[in-house]
Amino acid sequence: MKYDLKQMYNRALALREPWLKRWSDARRYTMPTTDQDTATLFDATASDAADNLAASMYSLLTPPESLWLNLVREGPESPDPEIPTAVLRANLNDSNFYTTIHQCYMDLVTLGTACLFMAESPIGASSAFLFTSIPMSDIAILPNAIFHTSTLMATDIMDKYPTWTPPREIRDRIRQNPEYKLPLVQSLVDSEFTAWIDVDGDLENNIVSRGTFETNPYIIFRWAVASGEQYGYGPVLRALPDIKTANKVVELVLKNATIAVSGIWQADDDGVINLGNINLTPGAIIPKAVGSTGLTPLATGANFDVSQIILKDLRERIRHTMLADRLGLLSDKEMTATEIMARNTDMMRILGATYGRLLHEFIRPLCDRGLQILSRRGVIDKISLHSDAELKYVAPIARMVADNDGLI
Repeated sequence: MKYDLKQMYNRALALREPWLKRWSDARRYTMPTTDQDTATLFDATASDAADNLAASMYSLLTPPESLWLNLVREGPESPDPEIPTAVLRANLNDSNFYTTIHQCYMDLVTLGTACLFMAESPIGASSAFLFTSIPMSDIAILPNAIFHTSTLMATDIMDKYPTWTPPREIRDRIRQNPEYKLPLVQSLVDSEFTAWIDVDGDLENNIVSRGTFETNPYIIFRWAVASGEQYGYGPVLRALPDIKTANKVVELVLKNATIAVSGIWQADDDGVINLGNINLTPGAIIPKAVGSTGLTPLATGANFDVSQIILKDLRERIRHTMLADRLGLLSDKEMTATEIMARNTDMMRILGATYGRLLHEFIRPLCDRGLQILSRRGVIDKISLHSDAELKYVAPIARMVADNDGLI
């Protein structure tokens, strides 16, 4: 083995560790998944903006209609460029690509990084491709390595890797508990694939599979990346301080509203009023001692009028950071041709760098992997995007780049 996989794996986990808390916060305020998260979420501005931005990215970027291959090979036996393009489009259309990629766009917007796993379907399936959106909490990356961690039942691991023979201790545990689970690590370093059971710190004796991949099935793409970082920054991470503050302001407003509705009361402890039996309902009669003040409202001094000003400013900043006010539908209002051109120019200034990164990290690896699977199956001639063909990408955002060439 060329690499010390265990050492690389531990280093990748250490680099990912600071991001886990950030991702957890970002998900909590945009995609709450537990009852506790839902109970502490009071403002849905960020959640709504994240949904809108993911939908905009879907419409602006998503293949396959926007793909076209321009073959470089020339000669009498040169293949027709329409054939591989049509086959690639058809297999993407017939796969679960559309439903899966939206999950990735949500991760991209929320976490700044997304992972799309592109597997090969069994022979006879409607499409040669099978896609899975992998949670970033299960992925750890280095510049030349990807580690995918998961916990599976031992029987599922045996089905997935039929050549693996579990050690006697694991076989005994499986017999005692058919649903016994094991931590599985799948790594891809350059093109070398290794899967092992992460128990007892012993990698060599727990390897379940080895192999090589001609193209990387793990397509990891990022919104924006800071120098020296492996993971990306997305709009939600950038807006997270405002999102947290807005959520807290709404929480305090609701608490103040509760006080305004029910009030805070004081009463003389005169032995007549039983505070445990007081029920503040319309028409209620509450006894009091003769000469005592009885129940009197307590002025709180709270004035939350300023909260609406603060909240409005916070929500506007959140929507601006998450592009909700800049990537809305053109049909929201009537616009002249000049206004539309100016808006497209502004959009390219905003998304130009992100588009270039996604073209390099998402679209091209997707097509490269798809062409390799199709050529290995003999459906099309072997085509390499590095030497045989160039990829033409004519999605709406690509057309805007062409129309505004020189702006980015």
